[in-house]
Amino acid sequence: MSEIGATAGGGVERQAATAEDGEVRTWFRDLLAEHGFDVRLDAIGNLFGIHEFTPGAPYVLLGSHLDSQPLAGRYDGAYGVLAGLHAASRIVARHRDAGTVPTHNLAVVDWFNEEGCRFKPSMMGSGVHTGKLVLGAALDTADPRGVTVREALARLELGAGASEIPALAAYAEIHIEQGPSMSEQGIAIGAVASTWCAHKYEVVVHGEQGHTGSMRMADRKDALLGAAHLVVAVNELVREFPIEALHTTVSELYVEPNSPVTIAREVRMLIDLRAETTAELERAFALLTERIGAIEEATRTRVEFVSSSVWGAGPFVERGVRLVEEASEALGFSHARVKTLAGHDATNVKDVVPTVLMFVPSEDGISHNEREHTTDTAMLAGLDVLTHVAARLADGALDRP
Repeated sequence: MSEIGATAGGGVERQAATAEDGEVRTWFRDLLAEHGFDVRLDAIGNLFGIHEFTPGAPYVLLGSHLDSQPLAGRYDGAYGVLAGLHAASRIVARHRDAGTVPTHNLAVVDWFNEEGCRFKPSMMGSGVHTGKLVLGAALDTADPRGVTVREALARLELGAGASEIPALAAYAEIHIEQGPSMSEQGIAIGAVASTWCAHKYEVVVHGEQGHTGSMRMADRKDALLGAAHLVVAVNELVREFPIEALHTTVSELYVEPNSPVTIAREVRMLIDLRAETTAELERAFALLTERIGAIEEATRTRVEFVSSSVWGAGPFVERGVRLVEEASEALGFSHARVKTLAGHDATNVKDVVPTVLMFVPSEDGISHNEREHTTDTAMLAGLDVLTHVAARLADGALDRP
C-alpha cells in the first residue's frame, strides 16, 4: 500500500480525490474483492466492503481512512483500514469453519477525506454519513484551485457511487496514537475513553495592495503584517491556561497577491483551537477576539471570521472501552485508558452508533510527518485486539444498555 503515493522521505502523499488517492482506493477495492467482500460506494465516496451473514441484519463496521496529509506518514488512517479488513476476514473465516453465524453482519470502510487538507472540513465522509454535513454542500466544496469534491470524485476511476449502506449496529476503529504518551509509558493498547473538542475558524485579514518600495510606511495596510500579529496572538493564548490544557495553531495561510514587490491585500488563514472542554475553547476564543481589535488598530487591517467547524468533546461508550480492556487482558497486552486529542472518523460516528476507538503507540509521538512509525509488533498486537473486539461486537456485545 505504501508504494502508492510514496515520497522520497519514506512517507506517502495521497490527498483526498487525487490520482494517488484514486489509485490506493482501487487497490483496496480489489483487495476487498479478493477477500470475498461485496464492494459498495456511497454518494460522498466512502468505500465499503460488506459481508452478509444474515439478510436484513445490521452491520458491525470496521475501518478508518486511506487519504493523507502532504508529505505524511504511512500509518495514519491506513493502518486502521488494513487492520479492519484483516480482522473482518479472520472473523468470517472462523464462522465459516465452525458453521456458525454471528448476530450481525460485517463491513469495512475507507472514509473519504478524513484529513481535510485538500477539501475542508476534515472527516467529511463520516460527517455526511452521520448527517453532520449536508451531502450537496460537501460535494460543492472546492479546493484552493477551485476544483469541487464533485468534480474531483468524477475524475477518479473509483469516485462517488449511489449505494445505500445498511444500518449499523456498532463501529470500531483502530489508529496510531499520534502522540507520545503510550510510547513513553510502554503501553501496547490504548482504550480511548474520550475525545478533546476542536474549534476551527477560517479567517480573512483584509488590507490594501500597494508597492513595497514606494508606499510610505505610515500609509500601509499590510494584510500579511496583520496576519503575523494574529498568528502570534493565537500562539500566546496558551499562556492563559495550565500547561497542555489548550493547543493552538495557525495551520494554513494563503496570501494575495503573493508577489515579491506588492504589499499583501488579503491573507486567508485557518485557526485551530483544541481543549478538553467547550468552556475552555470558548474562553480562548473570547481572549482572542479581545486582542483582535488592538491588532487591527496597530496594522490598519480588518480581521473577518468567515466560517467555522466544530467537533465536540465527549466520552466513548463505557461498555466499548471495557471491551478493549478485556480483550487486551485476555491476549496478554498491556493497556491503559487514553484520550484522543486528534479528530478521527470515530468521533463523528460515536454520536450516532455505539463506537469503539483503540490506539497502538506511535514512536516518539510523531505524526503527519514522513518519519511517522509504528512497529510491526505493535500493529499486530492491535490487529489481535481489534479482531477480538470486533468478534464480540458481531455477537451483539453492545446491543444492550
